[in-house]
Amino acid sequence: MRSPRRELLAAASGLAVLPFGPAWAQARAPLRLGVLTDLSGPYRDPTGPGSVACVQQALSDFAGGLGLSVEMVQADHQNRPDLGANIARQWFDQGVDVIIDVPTSSVALAVSTVARQKNKVLLNSGAATVELTGTACSPNTVHWTYDTWMMAKGTGAAVTRNGGDSWFFITADYAFGHALQRDVTQFVEAEGGRAAGSIRYPFPATTDFSSFLLAARASRAKVLGFANAGADTANCVIQAREFGLHREMRLVGLLMSLHEVHSLGLSVARDLMLTEAFYWDMDARSRAFSQRVQPRMPGQAMPGAVQAGCYSAVAHYLKAAASLGAAAAKADGAATVARMKAMPTEDDAFGSGAIRADGRKLHPSYLFQVKSPEESRGAWDYYRTITTNPADQAFRPLHEGGCPLVRGSMPHG
Repeated sequence: MRSPRRELLAAASGLAVLPFGPAWAQARAPLRLGVLTDLSGPYRDPTGPGSVACVQQALSDFAGGLGLSVEMVQADHQNRPDLGANIARQWFDQGVDVIIDVPTSSVALAVSTVARQKNKVLLNSGAATVELTGTACSPNTVHWTYDTWMMAKGTGAAVTRNGGDSWFFITADYAFGHALQRDVTQFVEAEGGRAAGSIRYPFPATTDFSSFLLAARASRAKVLGFANAGADTANCVIQAREFGLHREMRLVGLLMSLHEVHSLGLSVARDLMLTEAFYWDMDARSRAFSQRVQPRMPGQAMPGAVQAGCYSAVAHYLKAAASLGAAAAKADGAATVARMKAMPTEDDAFGSGAIRADGRKLHPSYLFQVKSPEESRGAWDYYRTITTNPADQAFRPLHEGGCPLVRGSMPHG
């Protein structure tokens, strides 16, 4: 039986400390960034090596121009909260100043707690739980890219308004899946729909979803919502089509990503509806960013939303650290996050934005529908835009979250 210490060393093995910044800045104590992500599990494609590539791109784009010396390490948390927290604790004790990405909500919540204890910084992009800006909010954590409330509103409400008024959920049995099902159900019921049933499956140990799909068919619901992500969503869609459920129910990926669509292929994924906060082909700036980072991406893929969020978060962190001074940023994570909140965000991936008092990064979200093979103009041309939720409406209103950092604040979006 492997010891926790040995597992920690295995997860962090092979880490390269990569320096960024001008040669004249190397004598200063560098900022140290750690990308803690899923390098081998079900979220590897939409996060993982692509998140690492986008962090590297942000460092290349900004560190030198801001006069910062920066080093980067990476590790695989294996979707385990205990391992993720242990790696975070070790990194912080060894001088890492900020951790980026952290897919899997249970891991992100654990790492956020450690970051607060150590007065370091967590820039979450990969985890979806709204609790990071709710009851578990922290002065040391910023929640970038998306959350379950955003996904639920963007997809659940729209599908219900368009006739999908009864839902069955297949749900990953951990914090993220539970929250996503809860939040979607809230919007379905607000639009006059109902949840006809649900079933939870063991995560991350499930690959055969046949029994769950049979239960969905028996419910006679109009919509089958997959409250999961990554390879699990892809497997659900493939197996649902093998069962012919796409002819009986509307299949909805509640957290689909560009890379799941790519893996499935347009002939399988066509007509799926999903909500994302970033698409590489949205405008000239998103295309310019995506083309810069594409050579670094695994298989020269286009970046997905979580990966672009890592780029955007690191770009803003570096600007705040330069404004505050690198030594001060290293000394006080909460002060660095406060400076990030005080500064407007601006980058090629997400354009203009802001960070609220609860740590929620604000930007628009988009309801997309997957194109058919005939509509696609070429590689990675997968989405057409259905609706846009503006930044002040895309996320849960500040006064509804219960974040202790904003008690007494005036209600606003």
